[in-house]
Amino acid sequence: MKALILIDYTNDFVATDGALITGEAGQKIEAELVALTQQFVAQEDLLVFAVDGHDQNDNYHPENKLFPPHNLIGTTGRALYGQLNQVYQAIKNLPQVYWLDKRHYSSFSGTDLDSRLRERGIQEIHLAGVCTDICVLHTAIDAYNLGYQIVIHAHAVASFDPIGHDWALRHFKETLGATIIM
Repeated sequence: MKALILIDYTNDFVATDGALITGEAGQKIEAELVALTQQFVAQEDLLVFAVDGHDQNDNYHPENKLFPPHNLIGTTGRALYGQLNQVYQAIKNLPQVYWLDKRHYSSFSGTDLDSRLRERGIQEIHLAGVCTDICVLHTAIDAYNLGYQIVIHAHAVASFDPIGHDWALRHFKETLGATIIM
């Protein structure tokens, strides 16, 4: 069994009017994310929707100094973007689908993700979503440090920084030993 971790594919990161958008780069991966989601559902593998969630009144979170408010709990900005939201609504009650609230870049930081993966005997994780060089990267680094085999779907990750995106793809392969699916 393996797991697909879909990271932060929300309105605030992807929609044209989002708070901190990847823009066209993020919008272009929508069909690939939908296809991956459907593939993992059909295989009955674990699907994790790892979604950043911030409290508007939290003045202490370090991201508040770096980025404008985004993915605020209770707002439409935190909803999954486009067709992925429609697919999620249709599958969210399946036993292999898990919504993971996260507060930090990494999907592992301060969450029960590692426990959930280990309970199911999962050793291989597939990563997709945004931003390649921030949340996807930090999740991959933690996965590497925890001993998981990492697969990155290059056509299913995006960033608002093309240089950072390319650097992260090289880092995944050359430093973390990840398999990159083109």
